[in-house]
Formats: sequence, C-alpha cells, structure tokens
Amino acid sequence: MDRQIKYFGTDGVRDLANSGNMTPEMAMKLGRAFVRFSGARKIILGRDTRLSCKMLEGALYSGMSSEGADVYLTGIIPTPGVSWAIKNYNADGGAVISASHNPAEYNGIKFLGRDGCKLSDEDELKIEEILLTGEKNTSGNIGNISDMRTDSVNKYAEHLAKLLNNRHHGFIAFDCAFGAASVVVPLLMEITGLTGKIISSGFNGLDINKNAGVMHMENLTSCVTQNKMSLGFAFDGDADRVLISDAKGRIIDGDIILWVLARWLKFKNFPGNNRIVVTVMSNMALESHLLRENIKTLRCQVGDRYVLDAMRNTGAALGGEQSGHIIVNEFTSTGDGICTAMLFLNAIEDLHEDINTLIDRFGRYAQKLTNLKLKRPREEININEINNIAEDYKNKLNNDGRIFIRTSGTEPLLRILVEAKNPDTVEELSGILSRKMSELI
Repeated sequence: MDRQIKYFGTDGVRDLANSGNMTPEMAMKLGRAFVRFSGARKIILGRDTRLSCKMLEGALYSGMSSEGADVYLTGIIPTPGVSWAIKNYNADGGAVISASHNPAEYNGIKFLGRDGCKLSDEDELKIEEILLTGEKNTSGNIGNISDMRTDSVNKYAEHLAKLLNNRHHGFIAFDCAFGAASVVVPLLMEITGLTGKIISSGFNGLDINKNAGVMHMENLTSCVTQNKMSLGFAFDGDADRVLISDAKGRIIDGDIILWVLARWLKFKNFPGNNRIVVTVMSNMALESHLLRENIKTLRCQVGDRYVLDAMRNTGAALGGEQSGHIIVNEFTSTGDGICTAMLFLNAIEDLHEDINTLIDRFGRYAQKLTNLKLKRPREEININEINNIAEDYKNKLNNDGRIFIRTSGTEPLLRILVEAKNPDTVEELSGILSRKMSELI
C-alpha cells in the first residue's frame, strides 16, 4: 500500500465515543463509504451494550440507507453473531458497533464482508479513500431499516447450542463482562441444559468490561473457587474472546486453549489438523508441545483477521491468540468466545483431559508484557531504531527466548514482550528495554 491507513486500527475504527473518529457524523460517513466500497444491498448491523451504541447505530444505518442499502438491526449481539448472521441470512456484509475489551467510554465500528470475515488492510484503505473524497449517492435510492433483534439472537444461540455434545459438564461459571454475551449465554444454558452461574450480565451501558470479563479475571476465578465450580469462562465486551478458569482459580489462556483444541481436531481428524496459526505473542511452550504431536506452528502478526488470512493461505484448521481470540475453521469466520467455550467442553470430554492439570503440564516459558504509553503520535516514532535495539538483545538470548516489540493497533501504547526459559532473564531484559524504549517514544 502506498498510503498508510489513517482511521482503521487492528480492529476497526475506534476512539472515545462522541469525539475524534467516533462521532455520529463520522459513523454516517463510514456507513456511506462502506456501501460505496462493497456495493452491499443487504447489511447486518449489530452492537454491544455501551450507552453510545444506539447513538452511533442511528448514524451508521442512516449513512448506509442513504446509499441505497437495506440494513437489518440485530440489536445487542456478539461480533461473531453478526458474522454468523451474514452467512445465514444471505447478506452482503455487516458491521458491528463495539470497542471490544475497551472501557465503556470508548466505542468503535468494524466491518465484515459477505463471507462474515473482517476486512483486509487493503479493503480498509479503499474505504478510507472513499471517505476522504466525500462522494455521496446520486441515484436517489434509499434503503430500508428492519428490526431482526429477537430472531437473530435466538437463532445464534440455537446454533451455538448445536455445537455442544450432550454429556454432563459439571457446574460452570460464565462471566459476560456486562457485554454482548449477556443476551446469548442465558438462552444457551436454557437450550443445552448446562448448569452453573452467570455473572456480570446486568449491564447498564456504562459498566461493560468494568472489573469483569477477560480484562479482570479475578472476578471469574473468585466465583469459581468460592462456589466450588468445575470451571468458568470469561468473555470480553463483544464476546469474540474467551479465557478460562480451572477449578483452582488459575487462568487458562488462549495458548493452552489452542493446545487442547489442536489435539482434539487431530483426534477428530478435521482437515488441516496438522498445522496451526498463532501470533507472535504466543508462548514458545505451545510450539514445543505441538511439535511432539506432529502439528506445525505458524506465526503471524497480532489480530484475529491476520490469523484467519494465514489459516486460509496454509489450510490450517485452527488459529488464535494468547489473548483468547480463537478461530476453528470448521465453525467460525472470526474469533468467537462462546463457540470456543462449547468446543473446549467437547474437547476435554473426548480427550479425557484433567482440566486442573493443564497449566502444570503446559509449563510455559517465563513471559512478561510491558505496556508503555506513547508520548507522541504513532507515526512520529522511529520503529526501525526500536527494532534495531530489540535485535541486539535477541541475539544475546540465542534460542532460549525471544523479544517482540510493537505499537498497539487499538491504544496509544508500545508493547514489549520478553520471553525466556529463565524468569530472571525476562525481568532483567524487560527492565532494560522499558528504559531504553521510554526515551524513544
């Protein structure tokens, strides 16, 4: 690409709600640009529980309708629910209003293609170019706005329920992060007969992700241990991520989930079961374990859409991130936290896994992620200088660890990941690199 993307980040356009790039005016322009880019005539539009969502929803569908597109509103639904609806309602594309794991004062807009997948960098750049020209519909056609809230959420819950086998899974906790999972998980439990406890589901528009969900796992782990539960699942605001608590209150992250699912897919003989796509953030222990299973590990940049691209290019059955975005090719087109939870329950039953020993057996390398707040705009930072410094320290680790430094695509942060077998090495290098990088950002 000749021009750098200006508005889109790792996961759509995101900003403080009602300011910057997330005003009603901007939402309307984005809606128009998306329709002009895609030519979509039938669009599924979903949102999470944020107070600002309805404001942005009205502006977004107005922009889409003004370009002649018919827009179908799902109301509150997980991002993967919109992905599923696009394919099952034969739509031309979709959009989700959500800032995912960010606090309630933020919001965002992400677009999906007719395949239910997130758009590529190239496609987002084309939308930006249309956005900047300010061209408008000259045909005079106006699209219709339709309400499909009850139907879409119910059918998505029924779809998820069909994924789960009928065996007993114990007493399970679900932390909905006061987000979109809140409208699906109760239906899912009713349909499947799963027993357990739902927490952080009584949302008010201002509490999404607040002391709950994947960003605050202590909320789930305390619930699991205090109520002597079998395990628990925590989601983020738009339920495209999941992390797990074992019965001891220890956190099973995306790497361990991938380790379990990779072996399960091989056991079930799914196509592409001999390879898996992970990001540069995944722990080196995962590669080591899967190598013994003759499963090849491929790495890509951070972002579940990049994981999906790599899965398509390599034919991998499974991909995901340490943060809990998991894509199983047979079942999803984007990260789907609730779907992953259902498949994980199937996997531990089929593989006769003892969930309470998974963390001990995984034996992760020591790893530390440090987030430094950027003191100037991202484009002014000399990333080459940062990479050269990182490379010098990588060479000192040899094959016993790695260093990865990147700017966040969703927040004004520089992320420094240091990983090694020796925990003391990780602490030492993290400190040195943090000091050096602070001078450059």
